[in-house]
Amino acid sequence: MQAAPPSLLGESPAFLASLSHVSRVAPLERPVLVIGERGTGKELIAARLHYLSQRWDRPFVKVNCAALPESLLDSELFGHEAGAFTGATRRQIGRIEQADGGTLFLDEIATASPAVQEKLLRAVEYGEIERVGGRTATVDVRVVGATNADLPALAAAGRFRADLLDRLAFDVVTLPPLRARPDDIPPLAEHFALGMVRELQRPLFPGFTAAALDRLRAHDWPGNVRELRNAVERSVAAAETDEPLDRIILDPFDSPWRPAAAPTARTGHTPAQPPVPDKPPPAMPLPAMPGFDGGILDQVRAFEAAKLREALEQNRFNQRQTAEALGLGYHQLRGMLKKHGLIPPTPLRP
Repeated sequence: MQAAPPSLLGESPAFLASLSHVSRVAPLERPVLVIGERGTGKELIAARLHYLSQRWDRPFVKVNCAALPESLLDSELFGHEAGAFTGATRRQIGRIEQADGGTLFLDEIATASPAVQEKLLRAVEYGEIERVGGRTATVDVRVVGATNADLPALAAAGRFRADLLDRLAFDVVTLPPLRARPDDIPPLAEHFALGMVRELQRPLFPGFTAAALDRLRAHDWPGNVRELRNAVERSVAAAETDEPLDRIILDPFDSPWRPAAAPTARTGHTPAQPPVPDKPPPAMPLPAMPGFDGGILDQVRAFEAAKLREALEQNRFNQRQTAEALGLGYHQLRGMLKKHGLIPPTPLRP
């Protein structure tokens, strides 16, 4: 019985087009490159290519090329003979031989050294590998490579072998980022939330509020589906009521007490923060208070106003998110903003 390919959630046109591309190229006995930003599911797509191919019942072997230095990656991929180097007491079969008859998935392939790339080219082109220490073997392996780098640009700059790129790029599956498939965010979030509820052994998931779904849709998701999963799971884990989930913790580091950036080694200065557009108007002047010269009170109020401005900017002037970040109630925050003349403009969604 054929193994089922990994399940992938999404109904947006861009995502369905990618799945259709995968289904078309999977049966072909040719190398494939999977290109996409971090967190877009490149490994899941590689597994789908394998399980929809004629090699579905053979090994699916994964290697992260960025996780090992050159010498260890060479031995990991191609194996070594006993005595090939200090500590090599017996022969080791490499990952390529382990994948014989099946599929070899090379994640972060752009990080492989020129020497490893040269040996990979021979393996892809002729089905021949050379173990560290000299023994040659013949293998039948389909190679699927993945990266978030621009391989043609690297090849043009001499940082990736052009002949290897030509061989690997028989077909290229490019995955859309999550921001290009906003309609898929709610079902993905629901899926991850249900999984976390089961892990926590809670009886049910009450769903998301409309405001929470709006925050999920409005976020840019630079970490894509992986970032969405982390955000949803930590938000579910932090929820303390059975009410629909309203608080979405997008940035676990966000805090009014977050330490400042460390000074750079070269200049000794803290890096300048990028300017934030559409800043709120400056605070209103402080009223005179009888009996006080205003010194310490002015400093306290200025500090409070600065913290409010900073939190507003970090949360793109979303007042509900700002209140959550500061541990305040929404109406409490509104009162403080009015007190300091910091009612900001209505934010524009990206």
